[in-house]
Amino acid sequence: MKRRLLLAGALLLAAGAALAQGSPRPLKIVVPFGTGTSTDIVGRILADALGRQLGVAAIVENKPGAGGAIGSEQVARATDGQTLLMGTVGTHAINPSLYKRLAYQPLRDFVPLGFVGATPTLLVVPANSTWKSVADLGAATGNVNFASAGNGTSGHLAGELLNVRLAKNFMHVPYRDGAQAMTELMAGNVQFMFYHPAAVLPQVRAGKLRALGASGAKRSAAAPEVPTLMEQGVKDFDLVAWFMLYAPAGMPAAQRDRLREATRQVLAQPEVREKLAQQGVERVEMNADQLDAFARAEVAKWGEAVQRSGAQID
Repeated sequence: MKRRLLLAGALLLAAGAALAQGSPRPLKIVVPFGTGTSTDIVGRILADALGRQLGVAAIVENKPGAGGAIGSEQVARATDGQTLLMGTVGTHAINPSLYKRLAYQPLRDFVPLGFVGATPTLLVVPANSTWKSVADLGAATGNVNFASAGNGTSGHLAGELLNVRLAKNFMHVPYRDGAQAMTELMAGNVQFMFYHPAAVLPQVRAGKLRALGASGAKRSAAAPEVPTLMEQGVKDFDLVAWFMLYAPAGMPAAQRDRLREATRQVLAQPEVREKLAQQGVERVEMNADQLDAFARAEVAKWGEAVQRSGAQID
């Protein structure tokens, strides 16, 4: 009897092991910024859709810090074949020029899987601010501080470019992530910030923030009522934030191609496009060659912008 029980137990363990080996491993998308940020929102939209497309569990892991560099480095070193990065213009185009020492190289350590979309940022101030336009901000005297989601983010560089264009010396105050920066802005501890429509519009519509302008050459689809900075007389101000799904360069080619195709199919789905559009993220179709060319061009473009702004981080 005891022998039968032992044999039955062994068979159950073997069956469990076989089942575990046969179950698909979960997909992990690292978001290198905090929860509730625009990158987090976009990353979760993509993770949900990719999980359903591939028939696997898809989880999002937030790894904020150092302008997205901490989470990006983690993915660059990943070897499990299932870890991806929700990269941004900050992590993959700005950081290489902004940081003197960076633990990863975007063009060497990553392969783009899919261009998720782009969005202008919005220049926002507290709702009780006396500034009603960019001209009001430009005429401000005294100490004026602007917040960002961290050093090297598009919001940081937009503020630095505004300094150049308006011949001002607004002081940059970096925060851990965009959520913390918005909290400090609404509390009046800083005077303005540039951030993605997905994150700031709920606060604008709740009457806690006011949007003064959009940072792109054209108005945001999510907030068409907000004029661009160039419409308000700020010359040559065209900065947009973008999101790209990346795999580490060391991922096996077959797995990388499988994930790239799944990403292409997901981004073509009307419901996914609608969810992204609601966040102000506008899609642009790109094939593999175009993705690589875009990545290289953006590193060069933002490298010039960083140099022009004079921003540098040790």
